[in-house]
Amino acid sequence: MVVPYIISLLRIGSNDIGQLAVAEGESLPFAVKRAYWTFGVPSNKIRGHHAHYDLQQLIVAVHGSLEMTVETPDRVRHVFLLDRPDQALYIPRMCWREIKFSADAVLLCLASQEYAESDYIRSYYDFVKLVESKAPPTS
Repeated sequence: MVVPYIISLLRIGSNDIGQLAVAEGESLPFAVKRAYWTFGVPSNKIRGHHAHYDLQQLIVAVHGSLEMTVETPDRVRHVFLLDRPDQALYIPRMCWREIKFSADAVLLCLASQEYAESDYIRSYYDFVKLVESKAPPTS
C-alpha cells in the first residue's frame, strides 16, 4: 500500500534574490492534469472531508500553513504540517483527508486527473465501509 509522504521540491535561488520551487517531470509521482488553489478559508473551518477512488494529489502550502490529516485504507491516520512552499504532500488514491488552514493559508493542489464528481467519496461512513470491505481478513 502506498502511504502519504512529503516530497521536497527543487529549490532554486538565494535569500538576496528570492526563491523558486519547482515541481516537474520525474520528480513527481504522477503526471499533473489539473492545478487549483484554495484560499480565504477561515482558520476555524476544516476543509476536505472526502477521499478519491482514483485521483492522486500533491498539496503545497504556498502561503501560511496547513495541517493535513490523511487516513489511509488500512485506517491509519497520518498528520502532516505543511508550512514551506518547497514541500509537497503526496496523497495517494483512496485516502480520506481533512485540512486545517491558518488564517492566511493558500493551498495549491496538483492533481493526477481532471475534475470528476464521480471520483469523490464524500461520506466518511461510505469510505470506512469501502476500505473495510477490501481489507484482508484478520486471523
